[in-house]
Amino acid sequence: MSQIQRLEKLLSLFSSSSRVLIVINADPDAIASALAVKRLLWRRVQEVRITHFNEIRRPDNLTMLRVLNIEMSFITDIDDRKFDRFVLVDSQPDHHECFAMFRYDAIIDHHPISCDSALFNDIRSDYGACSTMLTEYIKASGIKPSQNLATALIMGIKTDTAGFLRQTSMEDVRAFQYLYKYTNPCLITRIEHAEFKEKDLDFIASAIRKKRIINHRVYSHSGKIENPDQCVITADFFMKMDSANWSVVSGIYNKKLVIIIRNDGLRKNAGNMAKHAFESIGSAGGHKTMARVEIKMEDIAPLFDTDKFESLIGDWIIEKVESNAGIKTE
Repeated sequence: MSQIQRLEKLLSLFSSSSRVLIVINADPDAIASALAVKRLLWRRVQEVRITHFNEIRRPDNLTMLRVLNIEMSFITDIDDRKFDRFVLVDSQPDHHECFAMFRYDAIIDHHPISCDSALFNDIRSDYGACSTMLTEYIKASGIKPSQNLATALIMGIKTDTAGFLRQTSMEDVRAFQYLYKYTNPCLITRIEHAEFKEKDLDFIASAIRKKRIINHRVYSHSGKIENPDQCVITADFFMKMDSANWSVVSGIYNKKLVIIIRNDGLRKNAGNMAKHAFESIGSAGGHKTMARVEIKMEDIAPLFDTDKFESLIGDWIIEKVESNAGIKTE
């Protein structure tokens, strides 16, 4: 199917009276993709809103929203009864329980296919970013992207490909080249330089004190945490060590164990490893170089013979990862 055919099939789902809700787990790629869908539907439908269910706390993401004037609504502030069309980008319905609240008319995603249950499904796991896919839709529509939209899409591509250093296709490179002439490089720099808050530095310092290094894999479990994004920042930070080829950073947030996994991508697959190690008791998955695991604490408790099992979780994670780190990369 050509990109023009994809665009026509997508747009055929909507009419001038449609009220559209775009649902995302907000990160740069999802935010940019949602903005692109909103632009595609501009003046074609009665209303388009973007909603997210996760807390946005990372400094770079907050800066992106502010400097690009991006408007979104938290999911509890939305009355979904006012909408008759639902779109999901950069995820699939089985990726999080909050996505299951809606029946989707369209799903556009670049993760491995797991739930193509919409009327229109465009899932291309060979792409490094969903923003690349939406850039192709923008090009096919003949729309000249605004400075803010182009900058958002570039941030989506750069973030999900780690600056083209992890899973990247030629389509990602071409999309970046196309968008760059419409962007403001100063805005990109401003967003990318907003990496840490003071509390994040304190978290990293604590994680460093708690770290354990086994077979060039850096582990750090922080117990109860205030913000799971700090685990993401710390996992990325540990990968800057010259001797580290994996980092596994974890914490307990909102009665769930959150595990963030990173690796250097050399004959490794973080997503596959996470699934093999943890999928039987929680949600687990990701890409070759990055993965995320979330497990309800109530589901972990039966694995231990003591009520004080929280103090043993760090060792349990190490055991699970070490026994699965050698699985096939594909």
